[in-house]
Amino acid sequence: MISGRRNLVILGVGSIILTIISTTASLAIYRISGDIYLDRSRPGFLPDEDEAKDEPQSSTSFTFSDSGSIDRESLEKYLEELQKVIDRLEDFADPFSPSPLSDQSLGIPSDEFND
Repeated sequence: MISGRRNLVILGVGSIILTIISTTASLAIYRISGDIYLDRSRPGFLPDEDEAKDEPQSSTSFTFSDSGSIDRESLEKYLEELQKVIDRLEDFADPFSPSPLSDQSLGIPSDEFND
């Protein structure tokens, strides 16, 4: 009579082997197909030369200095930066419409995709 414990061990080892094989195959396909080079979430990704990198970098977030105290001047600068964001958000007539997530609103150049 075969023990239930033995069947459970066989099932566990089999599932681990199947997982290793399927993961290895999927990563090999990912690498061979070239999709690995399109993944922009990878650390160290270098943008293409024709991407829009000459546009001025707009700082939408203000950070306080790591060292030093918070004085009136830094607080006023923070409030100025915050007011810029608030003004930008108030420009939308309907904040729940798709327009806040449009390519133009997010700063994504969409001209190259319309070709």
